[in-house]
Amino acid sequence: MRALVALLLAAAVPWTQGRIDARLGTHRAQEEVLYLWSGDQVRRLAPGFEDLMADVYWLRTVQYFGGQRVYAVNKRFDLLLPLVNITVTLDPRMQIAYRYGATFLAETYPMGAGEPEAAVKLLERGVRNLPHDWRLRQDLGLFHYYFLSDAQRASQILLEAAEIPGAPPFLTTLAAQVLMRGGDRETSRQVWRRIFEQGEGPMRNNAAVHLAQLDALDALDNVNEAILAYERRTGVRPAALDELRRTGYRGPVADPSGVPFAYDRATGRATLARNSPLWRPQLK
Repeated sequence: MRALVALLLAAAVPWTQGRIDARLGTHRAQEEVLYLWSGDQVRRLAPGFEDLMADVYWLRTVQYFGGQRVYAVNKRFDLLLPLVNITVTLDPRMQIAYRYGATFLAETYPMGAGEPEAAVKLLERGVRNLPHDWRLRQDLGLFHYYFLSDAQRASQILLEAAEIPGAPPFLTTLAAQVLMRGGDRETSRQVWRRIFEQGEGPMRNNAAVHLAQLDALDALDNVNEAILAYERRTGVRPAALDELRRTGYRGPVADPSGVPFAYDRATGRATLARNSPLWRPQLK
């Protein structure tokens, strides 16, 4: 029976779309039409076919984005947001439209529209309409981090996503990593400590490594401050980190794993050594 209904609905698509196009007029530009018409107006023109028309408009969205990205010489994505808005108005529970629509919007021009704020607003709309979907909330958190550079808000949203039934445990870990890379070490330390205390096996071990990394970063701050103090006092940079002892530095010059910090006299900076088990790319 459901298959028969689907076939009947599919057959109705050309008629429904033809009715909409006829109402809009054949002499008006597509761009103008999409700006003037909304999902609510399309719904009134095709009552009972909202889900089906949402599929049609989502297909139009993907075709439009792909056409502009691949074929257009002067790429324009003006219609992207109106098309996505029509789609999710017709079907507020279409998860794919929120997730991919946000990606299309946030991509840096000319690969996408270059509108991360609009992408975040679209994901926020998705979260409101699908409050129990952890993936949408995960995307919202990551967009706040990668596109808006807001590590604090991103971590908060990721922790909210982790509380949704069925959400994977790695979301809590991800929230801590975001804070760590964003420079908020103290809050990151609190999250990692909670994971360490509550976790077992690999998760607990992973948390222990990250806690040690945070301690190493704090120690590096102290070492680099001592290097600057040494240079101000003597007029030269120390040849090795052990020379800092001469000016009264008593802190560690090795990370918590026991590997000495790497030191570049040319730049006057100490960093985690690459042979340290705590070293990671882009670790601040």
